[in-house]
Amino acid sequence: MYPKFRLRTLTLAVASVFSVTTFAYAQTTPPETTKNTEENTQDAKIKAKAGDKKTDAAASKDTIQKVTINGGRTDQEERRQSTAAKIIFGREELDRNGDSNLGEVLKRLPGVTVGGRPGRGGDIRMRGMGNGYTQILLNGERAPRGFSMDSLTPDQVERIEIIRGSVAEYSTQAIAGTINIVLREEYKQKDIDLKLSLGYEQGRLAPNVSVTVPGEIGSLSYALSGSVFQNRQHDDGSTFTNEKNPAGNDTLIQNQYDQTNRKTTGIHLTPRFNYKFENGDTLMVQPFLMSSRSDSNNRSDVNATLRTQDPSITTEPFALATSASHAETTFLRGFGNWQHKFEGNSKLNIKFGGGLGKMDSNSLRYQFDKDGKQLDLISDVNNTKDSSINTGGKFTMPYGEGHTLAAGWDLEMGKRSQTRISLDNGKSQFAESGDNLDANTRRLAVFAQDEFDISPQFSAYAGLRWEGIKTSSTVGGNAIENTSRVWSPVLHGVWRIPGAGKDQVRASLTQSYRAPALNDLIAVTSISNQNSFYRPDRTGNPFLKPELSKGIDLAFEHYLTRAGIISANFFVRDINNLIRRRTDPVTSVVDGVLQTRQVSKPINIGHATTKGIELEAKFQLQEFFPDGPAIDVRSNYSHFWSSVDDIVGPNNRLDQQPTQTANFGLDYRPAGIPLTVGGNINWTPAYVIQSSNVQINQTGIKRQLDFYGLWKFNPNLQVRLAANNLRANDYQSGSIVNSDALNRIDYNTSKTYTTWTLRVEMKL
Repeated sequence: MYPKFRLRTLTLAVASVFSVTTFAYAQTTPPETTKNTEENTQDAKIKAKAGDKKTDAAASKDTIQKVTINGGRTDQEERRQSTAAKIIFGREELDRNGDSNLGEVLKRLPGVTVGGRPGRGGDIRMRGMGNGYTQILLNGERAPRGFSMDSLTPDQVERIEIIRGSVAEYSTQAIAGTINIVLREEYKQKDIDLKLSLGYEQGRLAPNVSVTVPGEIGSLSYALSGSVFQNRQHDDGSTFTNEKNPAGNDTLIQNQYDQTNRKTTGIHLTPRFNYKFENGDTLMVQPFLMSSRSDSNNRSDVNATLRTQDPSITTEPFALATSASHAETTFLRGFGNWQHKFEGNSKLNIKFGGGLGKMDSNSLRYQFDKDGKQLDLISDVNNTKDSSINTGGKFTMPYGEGHTLAAGWDLEMGKRSQTRISLDNGKSQFAESGDNLDANTRRLAVFAQDEFDISPQFSAYAGLRWEGIKTSSTVGGNAIENTSRVWSPVLHGVWRIPGAGKDQVRASLTQSYRAPALNDLIAVTSISNQNSFYRPDRTGNPFLKPELSKGIDLAFEHYLTRAGIISANFFVRDINNLIRRRTDPVTSVVDGVLQTRQVSKPINIGHATTKGIELEAKFQLQEFFPDGPAIDVRSNYSHFWSSVDDIVGPNNRLDQQPTQTANFGLDYRPAGIPLTVGGNINWTPAYVIQSSNVQINQTGIKRQLDFYGLWKFNPNLQVRLAANNLRANDYQSGSIVNSDALNRIDYNTSKTYTTWTLRVEMKL
């Protein structure tokens, strides 16, 4: 009863915020103000399409004065004027809480969740859908393989764009949506920005130095940005395991305790150069270098109070395991853009880029029995190299009355070389241990789109994109090839409600897809040290088909007068060729010995649907109480439903998709002192997923409480103190396997920790 009461209370609270604020706005806005605002909305639609459309000849002087008073285009105005649903978060949101990595910022944004336990990051998901459903872009380009969002600091980012429905200009590999990370582009900045921060977690310090140096030489302007950092972390967790045979008798009861210590050092460089030619052409080049080194050691202690030998486990269970690992990762990525303007407001954008990535890791693991006798010495060496080159273009021109036509292309070619040697006591763990992998991918896309005004109140966007991906590889001397081709029509519309100020309704019909990840297609087998049905080896499947999705989005947006917004968004996705992993026994000959191991590989299993509602309320309290305190309120709530046809319910949901998520934050500026304080609570309730007909996965409740304080000594100096994950609740997860042969429960508890960060920000 308690969880239901809590759910109802939260839902009622969020609904109350929406209803009360809407009512308050209606009561406090004079009729004539509403009318003027509506007129400004129609005329000022010189629209974020900045020059892409002809200015309405009927635009009045009053309208121009309004735009000037508002100080130009804000993030909120960009969002309102975009025909396709787009949410923009600029430097204010990025700097607000003094976060040390971008993942901490993203977890507070509407409809975005982060997997894993608090403070340790995880995959970024929109609408609770991870594992490739959410497209992550850097400056509009696909992020390189192996790239982690947690490796970016907010200082390196100019803004975050969240695109809920796919658009033809970007890849439509975005069933859940797209998150575009735009790196810093401060050409107009005159001062040097220097930021010094010191993190503190469990007595471990994490220093970070970030600097941006702007400059200008003739027609060349630049901003040289970079940061260096070091991070030390300790993780502590335990896993309880209980196995029963078909008769219900216990065959295994054990507790495993794991401790890990990790040290990471790295450097990020993100310079940006912009050159303006005499004819008005512009050229932008932005290299992006990320290099890090990580060393870690792990200890696992197993206390088995009852153990009956399981014939499916091919290695002797250990009582103690220690390991040490070292990893070095380097990414070098280059972005470039050349723009040429023609007569009649037409323009051509040519983009180009490329990247190199190198990931080298090695580890040694010692396993001992309960008497201290060494059972195994497991060595693993993994060297991976990635390279890519890409180009694309977009030609845009105004056409007829209120039309903006665009067409373009994208071409990307990539290569991966991987060598992995995995040995147990000097012998190969699997038939393919030590084999090399070489893979090549080619992605070609062409698109066309039209953005047009049907009437002063109604704008629309229609696009069509064709995208083809070809993957070819060689694993163990065997050639593997996979080809997919997808057509993606997209349609967006926005209706500005007459007589309702800036209120508007959005609708979208989209077709998108999820291509199989490279590792799912051609991965070298990943070895499980305790191989069984419950801990299988993992490999790829070259015969995977892409998941195809048709989607509908409907949204209502109510814009307040003080940069606030109240919105509700409803979505549905219908997915075919859903990909899930299946575990089967595989027999092979290793060093002349016939060996059977349990191997998990991805397969297409059928059809699924997901739907949800996303609510957002962001406003200044003085919007409704002019004499009240200077408090900014930020809140969002999302509820998700999903169903997988080929898995028996209940809880046959999409993998790792929570049922709900919510954020609530406040910022307060006391009168008379240069201080801002604020905080945010991020909440995801416990949920259960029936991942297959024999396995259930459980994820515990996640509550993360963050606070910050900002003191501005003067315009050139400010100090920020932040506390992330202040409650530091344990993070719990588990799985239950019910098969004809055995029942098994694994229940994991991992500690989380509070991180304190002191940050000094200076302009020199």
